[in-house]
Amino acid sequence: MNKIERQNQIKRIIQSEHIGTQEEIKKFLSKEGISVTQATLSRDLREIGLLKLRNEKGKLYYSLSEPVASPFSPDVRYYVLKVDRAGFMLVLHTNLGEADVLANLIDNGDIDEIIGTVAGADTLLVICRNEEIAERFEKDLALSI
Repeated sequence: MNKIERQNQIKRIIQSEHIGTQEEIKKFLSKEGISVTQATLSRDLREIGLLKLRNEKGKLYYSLSEPVASPFSPDVRYYVLKVDRAGFMLVLHTNLGEADVLANLIDNGDIDEIIGTVAGADTLLVICRNEEIAERFEKDLALSI
């Protein structure tokens, strides 16, 4: 079974069951004759972009996220080690000496929702037009870390 088929099976399982752990997903896959390592399963879940939601009893479960087109190129994603948000601003953490490279990539990307950037040595402040945009970008970047 290839990666796309496996990920489609995972999506089907998530849509039909309220599953809260990777171990539960792994068991469902195993019942269907699909063997997968923990590392592969984690990567699949990250690529699929699952969300963790809370049911009425407070129990967490996986849910499919709605697809959102990313304004960030793979080059931008390469440099981001960690992302934090404060209101309408994002703080992106990079390796030492890479924040200015990342700032240039974002600034030259002509992303209308971003007003500007301020780079330090390993930290980049990204100023978004509003909190909603910053939250969306934070989630988008966090999926690629």
